[in-house]
Amino acid sequence: MKIVVLAGPESTGKSSLAANLQQRFGGLLLNEYVREYIDREGRDTHYGDIEPIAREQLAREDQARAQAPHLLILDTHLLSNMLWSQTLFHACPPWLEPALLSRHYDLHLLLAPEGVPWLADGQRCQPALAERLAFYRASEAWLRQHRQSWLALGGDWQQRQEHAHEAVAALLASASGACAANDRT
Repeated sequence: MKIVVLAGPESTGKSSLAANLQQRFGGLLLNEYVREYIDREGRDTHYGDIEPIAREQLAREDQARAQAPHLLILDTHLLSNMLWSQTLFHACPPWLEPALLSRHYDLHLLLAPEGVPWLADGQRCQPALAERLAFYRASEAWLRQHRQSWLALGGDWQQRQEHAHEAVAALLASASGACAANDRT
């Protein structure tokens, strides 16, 4: 199983690209739980919501991993929960980062805010490019600091899609090549 995570600031095409990757490569797509949570609660989140949102996202990830698809596409993971908690509330539940670091992810696709328009959807709260750039830089810094496998995706929607397709195709090809090599031994 290969696990690809879409990461970065809001309104950069993560959800659309995740769905596109599933359509192109198959596998299992796990959506971002916080959107469902906000719709259900009918209000903005507060700090007390961070933990239940993160725990449910993690539980759903565990359920998806248990299905062992050839490709698991995560529209988000705990990095987003951590960074949003720090951005909005200047605090973060201490268990989030160790929980995130205890898991393996094969590739993070980090989407940049430049090159695509910000679109309001009733849940987004960072219309200023400077805010989205700060979130992007925080994501990039965390991925670098923790030596995660990642690829920056910028440009327009088509360029993001093309580069994501190339990266996921290469990831899956390396996995099938490893399996073929193991089958010959």
